[in-house]
Formats: sequence, structure tokens, C-alpha cells
Amino acid sequence: MTNQAQSTVAPAYVPRKVQAGDWTITALSDGFMRLDGGSMWGVVPANLWRKLTPPLEDNTILLALRPFLAERGDVKAVIEVGVGDRWEPKWKAIYHIDRSTTLESSLAACGLAPDEITHVIASHCHFDHIGSMVVERDGELKPLFPRAKHFAPEEEIRVCLNPDHVRRASYRTEDIAAVRDAGLLTGYGADEELLPGLKVHLAKGHSDGVSVITVNEDAPGDTAIFWADVVPTTHHIQPAFIMAYDIDVVRSFENRSHWLERAAQENFIGLFYHDADHPFGRIRRDGKRYAIDVVEGQERHST
Repeated sequence: MTNQAQSTVAPAYVPRKVQAGDWTITALSDGFMRLDGGSMWGVVPANLWRKLTPPLEDNTILLALRPFLAERGDVKAVIEVGVGDRWEPKWKAIYHIDRSTTLESSLAACGLAPDEITHVIASHCHFDHIGSMVVERDGELKPLFPRAKHFAPEEEIRVCLNPDHVRRASYRTEDIAAVRDAGLLTGYGADEELLPGLKVHLAKGHSDGVSVITVNEDAPGDTAIFWADVVPTTHHIQPAFIMAYDIDVVRSFENRSHWLERAAQENFIGLFYHDADHPFGRIRRDGKRYAIDVVEGQERHST
């Protein structure tokens, strides 16, 4: 498949799932937002990225906020959680935040309530990736998933709790602090197996501790990888297509190159957080470049 231009209008939510061995992985939704297209594409020429991700007049492009539900046996793990609803009108307008579908409502479409989730796993702690970890109740911030063990990279927790001037715009301390204060937060390191068959791998560049998350990694051809912001959409699959948001471009290029090649060689099912149209896709070699084969997934009905 060659890349087609993405939607400019948020598509309706339909729960879709794929299998990675014994794991069922369902694409959820916490809505959509928009960010500056030039920032999302870095040094990529505008005449190229505008064809793939058409912007509005303010130069913003549509981005999904797409958590994933990974289930096997008694495990019901949410990978990434979305942006949340604790935003003043000013910021909702700047980021064009659209939460006509929320993490809670998409879980409900799968027949699940927040207190049934056993684990929550964050790839990093930028505000658009962990905002839905907590909700405001009676004037206090409380974890949305009160019975879940929460994981985030140790380095990301540290930065989120004490962001410096360069990083401050990307983090909100209260998002992670409320989970920590509830005793539900555990930090993880560079390469760890958080659950049997679910692993995290440090892939820094976009942020200090951003990680990719693999499911069923020990079964080549039947492995899923959550790309986080390492590869935010199916359009960002060339190693040099690096966002201007990345804090370490050289490290980002190295890690993107490694994981893109491994995903192509081992036929990983990619899970794309920010792609407005396609939650799933397999990356493959196409000469000197990479191409994407979209995986449609099966529609999931609540149980």
C-alpha cells in the first residue's frame, strides 16, 4: 500500500481488534487533537507532508489519541491513556481537542468499566499520553483506574515531576503525581518484561525515556509493537521523518532506524497512537525505503 492522504475530519469510533498470539489487542479512543504540521514533520518539505496529512488554515493536522487494550487471561492492560478532559477552554481551542469519544466510553463499547482494568502502561509522560490517568472528583485528582498497577519509565516520571524549562511545556506534573500519591505507580527501566509476554524497550530521542512496547515478542511474525511517538503515524515510517518535538534528533534517528528495520524483518503488527485513520499496520521494505500495509482488524463487540 502507498500512503494515502489522511482524514481531515475525525472519523467515527468503531472498536477494532487484532491478535498477537494469545493476546487480543483492541484500538480504543480518547478523541482527537491537532498539532502544527511543520512541528509534526520536522525537516520534511511541506509540499510532501501536506499531501499526506492535509492541514487546516492554521497549519494544524488531525491526530488521533488512541490507547490500546491488551487482554490475555485475567490481564486487561491499557497501553497509553490519552489526553483527558481537564483542559481550560484556551488550551482546548489551541489543540483543537475533540473528545466526542473518550477512553471510558470506548472501554464501555468493549464491555469494560475502569475498575476492571488490571494494568496501565505509559510509553512516556507527555500530557497528550497520560492525561486520562486521572479524573477530578470532589475537587481532587484521583486515578481513573483505581485497581490498576500503573507503569511509566523511571526517567519520564522524574522529568514529569520536575520538568526543566526546555521540557516544561510537554509535561503536567499533576497527572503523574496523583497516581504516585495513590500508591499505584511503578517505574521501569531500559528493557523489562512488565507482564509475561509484554515488554518495554527504551527508544529515547523523542523524549528522555520514551519506550516502545512489544506484545508476544518471542513469536516472530506474531508480535505487536506499540510505537508511541517513536513512529506516531503510518506516514512517519521513514527514519528521517523525525518530529521537531524530538529533543535528541541523533538518538531519535538511531532508535527509529533500529526499530523500523526490526519491525520490517520480523513482520510486527504496528500499533499507531496518533494516526487519524489506521490503528494497525505492518511495515515492510520497499527497496531503500519502507512501505506500510494497513491491517484493518476485526470489529469488536462488547461482551
